[in-house]
Amino acid sequence: MSQPDQSVDVAIIGAGPAGLTAAYLLTRAGYTVAVIEKDPVHVGGISRTVEHEGFRFDIGGHRFFSKSREVVDLWNEILPHDFIDRPRLSRIHYGGRYYSYPLRAFEALRNLGLWRSTLCMASYARARLFPIKQVRSFEDWVVNQFGRKLYSIFFKTYTEKVWGMPCDEMSADWAAQRIKGLSLGKAVMDGLRRSLGLNRRPNDGMGTKTLLEHFRYPRLGPGMMWDAARDHVVAGGNQVLMGHALKQLTLDQVTGRWRVVATGRTDATATFSAAHVISSAPMRELVARIHPVPRTLGNALSLNYRDFLTVALMIRSEDLFPDNWIYIHDPRVKVGRVQNFRSWSPEMVPDADIACVGLEYFCFEGDGLWSSDDADLVALATREMATLGLVRAEQVVGGVVVRQEKAYPVYDETYAAHVAAMRAELEAQYPTLHLVGRNGMHRYNNQDHAMMTAMLTVRNIEAGARIYDIWAVNEDAEYHEAGHDGAQGAVLTEGERAALASERAVPARAA
Repeated sequence: MSQPDQSVDVAIIGAGPAGLTAAYLLTRAGYTVAVIEKDPVHVGGISRTVEHEGFRFDIGGHRFFSKSREVVDLWNEILPHDFIDRPRLSRIHYGGRYYSYPLRAFEALRNLGLWRSTLCMASYARARLFPIKQVRSFEDWVVNQFGRKLYSIFFKTYTEKVWGMPCDEMSADWAAQRIKGLSLGKAVMDGLRRSLGLNRRPNDGMGTKTLLEHFRYPRLGPGMMWDAARDHVVAGGNQVLMGHALKQLTLDQVTGRWRVVATGRTDATATFSAAHVISSAPMRELVARIHPVPRTLGNALSLNYRDFLTVALMIRSEDLFPDNWIYIHDPRVKVGRVQNFRSWSPEMVPDADIACVGLEYFCFEGDGLWSSDDADLVALATREMATLGLVRAEQVVGGVVVRQEKAYPVYDETYAAHVAAMRAELEAQYPTLHLVGRNGMHRYNNQDHAMMTAMLTVRNIEAGARIYDIWAVNEDAEYHEAGHDGAQGAVLTEGERAALASERAVPARAA
C-alpha cells in the first residue's frame, strides 16, 4: 500500500558509515533527510554489531583510528563517552604456531624449524638466481620475491581463501601494489635491526602510542557508533526507515526533484520527493533501479562482489589467544580469520568463563558455504577449531551464524572500465545523485574513507556544486599499518582531503 509522497531535502540510500555520516551532518546543518535501509534491525552495514544472548559480534573487525582529524573529531562528537583504549595484536596461525603480522623473518624461520627453514632459504636462493622472467601472476611475483616455499606457506592459502580465485590467475600488478617494497632480504635485515634494538621509534615527548600498538574502540562494538548516529538523526526530526529496499529512482525533468520509491517486507511502499539523493547501495543494484534505465546497466551488472559469513562460537574456556584476530594459513581448513571478541572489548563477552570467537569464511553469495544450514556451519567451525588445535569440540557450548553479502567489491580485469563508464554517465545526467562509501563507489574504502566521501558530499550539497572530488579520497592499503591517529595530531590538508588517489590493492586476473 502506497503512502503520499514525503518531501525532503535529501534522500539517503543505505544506513552504513557513509550514509549515516551524511545523514548526521545534514541533520546538524538543518536539512530534512530520509534514510532508507533494507536491514530490518541493524544500521552500520558491515560495521554493525550483532547481539546474541548477550554476546556481541563485530562483523569484519573495525579498529577505530584514522589519519584524518576531521573523522576522529566526528567520532568523538557522535560517541563522546564510550571509547576504550585497546592493545593491537594480529598474528598468523600456521602449523600450530603463531607468527607476527607483518612477518618477522627471523621469527618465522625459527618457528618453521631447521629443516623447513633450510628449504625456505634454498627456495629463496633459487628464486634469486633463476627468477621467473615473464611475470604474469601474483604467484610469479611472490615466488620471485620470497621463493616458492615461503609463498606456499604464507601467501597462497590465505589469499585464495579471501578472493576465491587461484593465485596463478591473479595479476602480478596486484602483488606488486599489495606487498610493495617487501622482500625476504629486507625482512631479514629488519629482523636483525629488531634483534639489535635498532628499530625502536624515538619517544615523541608526548607519550603518544603508534597505531601499531593501540587503537580506540567503542566499548560495545562498532555498531554503538552507528546506533548513536541514527539516534541523533531521529532526534533532529529526520527519519531512518528500516526494512525498506530501494525499488525505483526517477528524476522529474521539470521540477529537477527525485522520486524515490522504497518497498518494505510487507510490500508496503514509501515514496519520497528529494532535491538530492545520496546512495551507498551497491552500484550494481542502484543503476538497475534508476528509471529510465541508464545505458550503462550492462556495466553495472558486470560488477562482482566477495561475500563472507561469521560463525561465532561460545567456548567454555579462558580466552584462547590475546589477538584481536588471527589469520589462518592452514590449508586443512576453510576458515580465513578468527576474531577474539573479548580482545576487542571485554564488555562484548558477558561471561568471564566463556570465550567467544568469530570464524570468518569468505565465500560467494549462493555457493555451498553461504547456503549451508546454520547448524552445519557451527559444526564445521567447531571441527576446524579442533583441527587447528585451538579448542576441543566438547568445549563449544553455543554458536550462531551471521552472513554479510557484498563485503568486498572485486577488482577484476574489467571493473575499472565499468565503474568509469557508469560514473561518467551518472555525473553527466544526474548532478544531484551522489555515490558514496565502499559499495556505493565500488571501491575498497575503509570505514574512515567511506565517512570522508560522505563528508565531502555534504559539502558539495551545501555549496550547490561538486567542488570536491570524492573519488580522490585516499584508500591506501598501508593506511592501517603506520603513522599516528588523527587524534594525535595528523591533520589532512584541504588538498589531501579532496585529491588523495592511491588505489587500494585488490586482485585482478592475470593477463
